[in-house]
Amino acid sequence: QVQLVESGGGLVHTGGSLRLSCVASGHTFSSSAVGWFRQAPGKEREFVASISWNGGTSYYADSVKGRFTISRDNAKNTVYLQMNSLKPEDTAVYYCGTGRAVRAGTWDMRDVRYWGQGTQVTVSS
Repeated sequence: QVQLVESGGGLVHTGGSLRLSCVASGHTFSSSAVGWFRQAPGKEREFVASISWNGGTSYYADSVKGRFTISRDNAKNTVYLQMNSLKPEDTAVYYCGTGRAVRAGTWDMRDVRYWGQGTQVTVSS
């Protein structure tokens, strides 16, 4: 069993930055790939980024490549999502997830067993 808690969301202007954190409890976290997803109002939850268990491999949605960076600190059981050059279309609830896919990749929701509660990111124009 893994429990995930996201934090770091907020309200920023276009072009601003935020760093999201996903803190996990559970003995398998440090050996698991982890992903970030987001869900905007009225839209399906979509993949944002994923990272391998040791941080050596990462994948990004085309919409965030070059602006977002996923990283992890296994000593702190934490995965981060650094978001730069934010746009209004990045507004969504951001979720971290893990527990089903063995490797990092361009995930869909079937690759996630455990979800956090989400953190709201709002980018104003």
